[in-house]
Amino acid sequence: MALVRWQPFPELDTLQQQMNRLFDELTATTDGGGDRAGISFVPPVEMEETDDSIHLRLEIPGMEAKDLDVRVTAESVAISGERRTESQSENGGWSRTEFRYGKFERVIPLPARVENTQAQAEYQEGILNLTLPKVEDEKEKPIKVNIG
Repeated sequence: MALVRWQPFPELDTLQQQMNRLFDELTATTDGGGDRAGISFVPPVEMEETDDSIHLRLEIPGMEAKDLDVRVTAESVAISGERRTESQSENGGWSRTEFRYGKFERVIPLPARVENTQAQAEYQEGILNLTLPKVEDEKEKPIKVNIG
């Protein structure tokens, strides 16, 4: 009987690929809350609050502005849409993609009340920029200062 040397690295690579697929599937269907069946991905967001407004930037490449639905309330912003695949393999060929296609939805609670009728949106080069002016009461809201 011949001795066969055990090589752990191919097995570890396979395990890592399986774990990556598992986490991709989990993050594609949930973002921490409730049933998210049918949601393919959740776009990442950056939020900045200034004295008079809140600025949001969402990364949603590969779409047109007409395919986005943005709804603003005084307390939150809801963005939804669908990214459709652009090409299909023909003649028995195959393709591989790591892009995420399908429906998405993101509801972002805001740290302050905003004038939703004054919201401004701009979509350029895959980045959705939202400027949300704060309600006048929020601009002059007193802040408690702790004395050390």
